[in-house]
Amino acid sequence: MTTLDNFLFGVYPYICLAVFLLGSLIRFDRDQYTWKSDSSQLLRAGQLRWGSNLFHVGVLFLFFGHTFGMLTPHFIYEPFISAGAKQVVAMVSGGLFGVLGFIGISLLLHRRLTDPRIRVNSKTSDIVLLWLLWLQLALGLATIPLSAQHLDGSMMMKLAGWAQAIVTFQAGAPALLAEAGFVFKMHMFLGMSIFLIFPFTRLVHVWSGFGSVAYLVRPYQVVRSRRLGMTPRKPHGNR
Repeated sequence: MTTLDNFLFGVYPYICLAVFLLGSLIRFDRDQYTWKSDSSQLLRAGQLRWGSNLFHVGVLFLFFGHTFGMLTPHFIYEPFISAGAKQVVAMVSGGLFGVLGFIGISLLLHRRLTDPRIRVNSKTSDIVLLWLLWLQLALGLATIPLSAQHLDGSMMMKLAGWAQAIVTFQAGAPALLAEAGFVFKMHMFLGMSIFLIFPFTRLVHVWSGFGSVAYLVRPYQVVRSRRLGMTPRKPHGNR
């Protein structure tokens, strides 16, 4: 492993996570009026519905799939499914939802670049973010043929071992990626970089989406009934 590899896959992940968490908290505390998705639906609703739905369905599945697939220790699922079988499931499901997400982000990017009104009202960060997401999904799909070359699950185990070593602060995590190909490393680097820029883009609205789940478990609102005999107050009219 080179010094660059040790930095990118041993130090850089913690920089990205720190900026991701602290940056999101600071933006929520200081700039709540910018905490929004900046939807361009009012400018033109066409193409947005298909693009947005396909993108969100694909990306949400990939996010949770990567999270649970990479961070779940091998001994938990080993009695039920082998590493090779798990890799095949990940390739098929990830490929399907990756294509959905890629089609969706392509529609969104085409819409933002070709519609003059939307292009004028777009921030530079919006366009850069769409290109980064497009490239990240393309790299993710490019890893599937590479994964098909070793269906025993060995590389998947090393990638998962790296992720688990990072979140548990274990030493030697970069060494697990010594045999990983360039496409895998680029996919991982760009994924971490998206977390790095997360607090400075419209992506912060993702927190609001997860926060809305709290409404399912919040207590009922207590509303006092009006006392009997109380006369409603009439609004003051113009004299």
